[in-house]
Amino acid sequence: MDNISVIQKYFKELSEKQTEQLIQLGPLYAEWNEKINVISRKDIDNLYLHHILHSLGITKVIRFRPQTKVLDLGTGGGFPGIPLAILFPEVKFTLIDSIGKKTLVAKTVAEAIGLQNVEILHRNIVEERRKYDFVVSRAVAQLGEIINLTKKNLSNEQHNALPNGILCLKGGDLSEELKRYKKSSETWTLSDFFNEDFFETKHVVYVHA
Repeated sequence: MDNISVIQKYFKELSEKQTEQLIQLGPLYAEWNEKINVISRKDIDNLYLHHILHSLGITKVIRFRPQTKVLDLGTGGGFPGIPLAILFPEVKFTLIDSIGKKTLVAKTVAEAIGLQNVEILHRNIVEERRKYDFVVSRAVAQLGEIINLTKKNLSNEQHNALPNGILCLKGGDLSEELKRYKKSSETWTLSDFFNEDFFETKHVVYVHA
């Protein structure tokens, strides 16, 4: 069953507020997806497994410390930024996307569930000049392109156990893509943390600044 229970299975420490916010995501995305296709129509029934839990795979690699600044590049309808913002209410998230109708959905969803720690911008990454501790993204582009676009945005000030850098959710065979970054990257397979078949080919890739 695709609902909050698949999240609770792996995140037993959720507060009442976090649980309620996650529950609200189901009907909100279902309603908005009828108007603006931010999730594949065939995939909306797998929202919690394929989108929310997938986004939360990043938490298995790092627990962001309070006041950490995170930029979600190409957030689309709010992934991975909105699920991460629910889990880390003391972390500051900026979600950007160059497609206005997608940021409209993300903004409306964030407001509906009362997220106080997100800023959602309709903006191209080349226009974003502010500094962040981490950039996160979910399969929006090749790793080299993400690095080139966002290296200007990474701060030199360190606040976390993991040095500042880029955290990407990626699928499939990454050997070619990672060839250039062997010395500066690390990869985790999400099937080491989540036992559903969907995660067998899904990874978190980290490249330090």
